[in-house]
Amino acid sequence: MSLPWLEPYPIEFPAAESALPNPNGLLAAGGGLSTEWLLCAYRQGIFPWYESGQPILWWSPDPRLILLPEQLKISKSLKKLLKKHSYTITFDKNFPEVMSQCAAARKGSPGTWITEDMQAAYIELHKIGFAHSIEVHSGPDLVGGLYGVALGKVFFGESMFSKETNTSKLALVYLVRQLHQWNFELIDCQITTEHLVSLGATEISRVQFRAKLQKLIDDRGHVGIWQLDPNLMFTDHETKFIGH
Repeated sequence: MSLPWLEPYPIEFPAAESALPNPNGLLAAGGGLSTEWLLCAYRQGIFPWYESGQPILWWSPDPRLILLPEQLKISKSLKKLLKKHSYTITFDKNFPEVMSQCAAARKGSPGTWITEDMQAAYIELHKIGFAHSIEVHSGPDLVGGLYGVALGKVFFGESMFSKETNTSKLALVYLVRQLHQWNFELIDCQITTEHLVSLGATEISRVQFRAKLQKLIDDRGHVGIWQLDPNLMFTDHETKFIGH
């Protein structure tokens, strides 16, 4: 079976159901990484994922890994860190650097390389208010974080990094807490990993995932620069979270 090649225009994708079973979810190649291409893709549950030197590859895997905010699992050790940490948590303070650190964390490892073109594309998406970063600072240093795309009541997680133990998990916990307050209903984790499953993520079928998207992405949501609600910061006297 040949892989569909997408021209720069018109901006359109083949049906997600036509994606290959092996490699799981590979749908098409080509197209572009403009904000128009990316937003069109995410609205259909499609995302770009390719290595340096390859053409742009588009994916819609089946099954799909998702995390419902209320199902986040927090280990005892992470709860202790949440109570005692001295890190500063921010949203959308340094999106380009978070992407750069996520890319650096993947050098020499199997999987997708976050290319310079990808970084430039998502920075543009950030500038118009659809891509967001969560940063974990130790003093002046950025030691953890993650980034993704938000449409309606869905957050599409892209990548995370840690320079110190559990700092990417800290970023995720604060993100989930804020999303829960904003009534987001779904976090897309894309592809199954043991790490994400340990945090409460579960698999659903592509059909189920796309049905959820149709219900959740039409809401305008929170477009623009994000800020963490300071009332959501953990204190020494608070250990309960929406997860378990």
